[in-house]
Amino acid sequence: MHSFLTPSDPKFAHSIPRRPFFSNELSAKRLELLRELVPGAARVAVLVNPANVLNTETTLRDLEPAARAVGLQIQVLNASTSREINEAFATFVRERPDALFVGQDVFFVSRRLQLANMAARHAVPMTSGSRDLAEVGGLMSYGTNITDAHRQIGLYTGRILKGAKPADLPVVQSTKFELVINAQTATMLGLTVPDKLLVAADEVIE
Repeated sequence: MHSFLTPSDPKFAHSIPRRPFFSNELSAKRLELLRELVPGAARVAVLVNPANVLNTETTLRDLEPAARAVGLQIQVLNASTSREINEAFATFVRERPDALFVGQDVFFVSRRLQLANMAARHAVPMTSGSRDLAEVGGLMSYGTNITDAHRQIGLYTGRILKGAKPADLPVVQSTKFELVINAQTATMLGLTVPDKLLVAADEVIE
């Protein structure tokens, strides 16, 4: 049984330890961008994978203050299998939140076509941290620039091959992020993409 909670509700609060996982720290920014693109949204469903405990905890922790800041209600939906994704959408259809926020998770990327098809079938504005979901029909994505991430990996690998000890190398994180907006999906949903988002977008899918 899923229910909507406001971030101020004690049941929504979690005592979650803070851990360094930068991609999930972008959750608040994704929610802010979604709010700009779907200004009439009041309730947002958040899809997380309970099998990935760290991602789930970090995502919910980061969304709590962000949701409070813009006055949004959050509904948490869990899915770690394809069938559970269908069940989450069944709940979504019954309770009709205004948008879907897909948590950052490799499993959801692997099920991107299923998610995009379900979102299109039910006319749901969907945002995620992976451009893969935007490319197949999601409304938008905001996350790490994969090309830059691969470049960082290549540099790290090169230093190790030249004799550097992994333990001596500094921890690095991606510093380049990209906003991808699917204008076709926005049109299908009857949404107008604000000019400032069109200008800020790294890619607009026409």
